[in-house]
Amino acid sequence: MSDDDSTRRKLPLSDRLAVVLGGRLIRLLASTWKYRVRDAERLQKLRAGDAPFIFSIWHGQLLPLIWHHRDQGVSILVSEHKDGELIARFAESIGYGTIRGSSTRGAAGALLGLVRALAEGKEVGITPDGPRGPACSYAPGAAVAASKAGALILPMAAHADRAWRLGSWDRFMIPKPFARVTIAYGEPVGLPGDARAAAAETARLESAMNAAVGAAEGAALS
Repeated sequence: MSDDDSTRRKLPLSDRLAVVLGGRLIRLLASTWKYRVRDAERLQKLRAGDAPFIFSIWHGQLLPLIWHHRDQGVSILVSEHKDGELIARFAESIGYGTIRGSSTRGAAGALLGLVRALAEGKEVGITPDGPRGPACSYAPGAAVAASKAGALILPMAAHADRAWRLGSWDRFMIPKPFARVTIAYGEPVGLPGDARAAAAETARLESAMNAAVGAAEGAALS
């Protein structure tokens, strides 16, 4: 369920039907994917510790990654745009909590929700290049939010050996039936507590994210 149902955007009937039918198709498709995970011990170590952490995912790789972590009590930050509402409703149907807002819209509420979720011991996921891109570009607001929450950033990436790519800004990836999906967890990244200093760390965060992408692609070929 959403962390705050009052923030739910009202959808027309056609979109509500799309969520239900699309969700069923995605479940059927995703049930055929075969996963392989690299560097899972990085996640295990964070879960065994006391420090809060945030999953960091490029928007275009969101689908196979949220499916892999379904029903684990993770909360994800989703935009207040219409496409964000569609993602939120599907995510909630597979066991996610949702926090509304982004680095460009509803930022104050998003930061508050992020900090609250982490303080409650929840795991949180963000797409730092969402909701509108540029693709694979780390928004300063996402870095500041993590800094304010005192959380480590855990880069996470996915590669599918066969996938459709949408014509969207992020070239959204949908693995094909029976695709082999490789997931890689990157090295956790700590950020300075000062907001300005954290905002200046975007290049380092992008490098860490892209290293995880490279690891997933490399592991898929090995």
